[in-house]
Amino acid sequence: MDESADLIELKSHFAFGKNWESYAKLVNDSQVEQAIAGLQRLLGGDLRGKRFVDVGCGSGVHSLAALRLGATEVVALDIDPASVATTRHLLEKHAAGEHWSTHEMSVFDLEPDGLGPYDVVYSWGVLHHTGNLHRALRAAGALVAPGGQFIFALYYRTPLCRFWKLEKRWYSAASPVAQARARSIYVGLHRMLYPLKYSGSFNDFIANYSKRRGMDYYHDVHDWLGGWPYESISAAETEQLMQQLGLRRIRAFGRKRKTVGLFGVGCNEYVYGRE
Repeated sequence: MDESADLIELKSHFAFGKNWESYAKLVNDSQVEQAIAGLQRLLGGDLRGKRFVDVGCGSGVHSLAALRLGATEVVALDIDPASVATTRHLLEKHAAGEHWSTHEMSVFDLEPDGLGPYDVVYSWGVLHHTGNLHRALRAAGALVAPGGQFIFALYYRTPLCRFWKLEKRWYSAASPVAQARARSIYVGLHRMLYPLKYSGSFNDFIANYSKRRGMDYYHDVHDWLGGWPYESISAAETEQLMQQLGLRRIRAFGRKRKTVGLFGVGCNEYVYGRE
């Protein structure tokens, strides 16, 4: 784990917010419904009567999903001002008059006696990009109210994690032209090797991508290649840390077979609760 203090500052991060801002223009009712279904799957129910905080709100689509599932209050926060603005715009358009707020702040500035506690603390694919994963998990987990849930997704560890860490550090600082070339190489290789492992066409895979990932393929490629800072974690290490925070596992969804991580590293999804 890189303990450099600079990594937790926005200036050292990939421009996630700009990518989400671009993607949000493509969000339609179908993608909102997919976000609702994905959140409901993790919750195991709805959010009626519950306070919900979206740590690292990105496009805001999951904050909107939480409102659609009956949350009495939704708080969306992100360190990136572009993500906060994108989320605010989405909620103003689709949830005007409902009880929500947006905040530009780092997970490391969260205080349970400030914004929290919450019935549901949600952070999907975010905390491994903060610059200090363990500290971020502790900060977010501390917001969980008694009887509440901590729902999060984190990159699982693969043999190529070290390579991807170096690649992301380069890509996030590269010129737009160099980034475009890298994306072209990545997509070309993915298209060429796809038939060796999967049935069906690569074009169908791209067309149905948002149903599985919550972002269209090409925005996700940019997000993956540029996702710096970057850390990954095993399920066992996650379990140990959650036990230290007084949280017990309710359910988890993860990869059952080992993978090299040639075209990226997926996420394990976790739901932990506080007694």
